[in-house]
Amino acid sequence: MNISIYRLFAVIAALWSTATFACPDVLNHTVEPLTCGKPQSLCQYEGRVVLVVNTASECGYTGQYDGLQALHKKYAARGLVVLGFPSNAFGGQEPGSNKKIAEFCQANFGVTFPVFAKVETIPLRKDPVFAGLFKSTGAEPKWNFHKYLIDRKGARVESFESAVEPQSNALVQRIEALLAQRQ
Repeated sequence: MNISIYRLFAVIAALWSTATFACPDVLNHTVEPLTCGKPQSLCQYEGRVVLVVNTASECGYTGQYDGLQALHKKYAARGLVVLGFPSNAFGGQEPGSNKKIAEFCQANFGVTFPVFAKVETIPLRKDPVFAGLFKSTGAEPKWNFHKYLIDRKGARVESFESAVEPQSNALVQRIEALLAQRQ
């Protein structure tokens, strides 16, 4: 009897090791890093709470980088990842190159969360990443620093307008609630 149990465990282990798990649609995108490097799959963030933000260096909301960095620092160990997507779609407020954006984020805000290459698509909802977020929420960014909060399963996406500060009670409470949910 013990031999058949071992065989059963071996079969289950073999199946488990070759199983492919589907990445949630909202994360199933490959994006270019802000600085040199090979394209990255957003599927690597599956199982984490993800905050996607369209950013701009010359916007009245640019100071929100401080709050985004603070969220990243405070909650990364618990499973939050902040993802920045610079965009020139609103008011031409991100005119610089990817290199200049990276230098700006580091020099002015000490940004250590992932920031990806500038999104050139106008309107923003036509970019594949933002199209999926728009489809999930029905909420289209109206300006820079619009935020989308994605749960650990990639099944639930919430939208927060630009004026919602990263440290606001509404956003922090939702982040903490999603972090408390285990996958």
